[in-house]
Amino acid sequence: MSQPDKLNILVTDDHTLFRRGTMMLLESFDEVGKIDDAENGKEALEKLEHGNIDLMLLDLEMPVLDGWETAKKVVSKFPEVKIIMISMHDSLQIISDLIEIGVHSYLLKNADPDEVHKAIVSVTNNDFYYNQLVSKALHKKVQKDGFNKGVARRADISPREIEILQLICQELTMKEIGEKLFVSEQTVHTHRKNLMKKTKAKNAVGLVKFAFQNGIAAF
Repeated sequence: MSQPDKLNILVTDDHTLFRRGTMMLLESFDEVGKIDDAENGKEALEKLEHGNIDLMLLDLEMPVLDGWETAKKVVSKFPEVKIIMISMHDSLQIISDLIEIGVHSYLLKNADPDEVHKAIVSVTNNDFYYNQLVSKALHKKVQKDGFNKGVARRADISPREIEILQLICQELTMKEIGEKLFVSEQTVHTHRKNLMKKTKAKNAVGLVKFAFQNGIAAF
């Protein structure tokens, strides 16, 4: 984060009323510091170039540059920025495809304010927010692709890494995992980095998907 315990958030949506309402909601969250906005993906990318943004709330359908293309560019150029996609669409295929791109979670526009807050905190601390929609999308993806028996073994994942991966799937923070396993938080971060490299996951959501697909964790 750019400031201790405070998040800089960019709200990107082409509907002014929704955008302003979301910004007002974010102002009520203790974890949030600076809030900026953009009305399309092109403007958002320009602000990422010149600003210090920790997290984006990104609309899927926008003119000029939509959320889909914006997300791909952000993951490529600004991998440290967390992305929570927001849309009216509840298509599991769309959600699954966005997770494949590298977004950290997905919310519907009619989500309760408490869920928005929970998602922001979880994505910040855990690198993902695992709600019912994301769960269903991952489940459908795993069913479609099938289980990859032996992939975990071929990826040379150690017993300790499997243990950490299982705890990530339980939505424990890196600090909580460290305390549970009696290791430092930095050690857990190192294990997670190695896991992402071995599994080719873009973020923790990708790790969760890998865990489900390989029977390391269960739905």
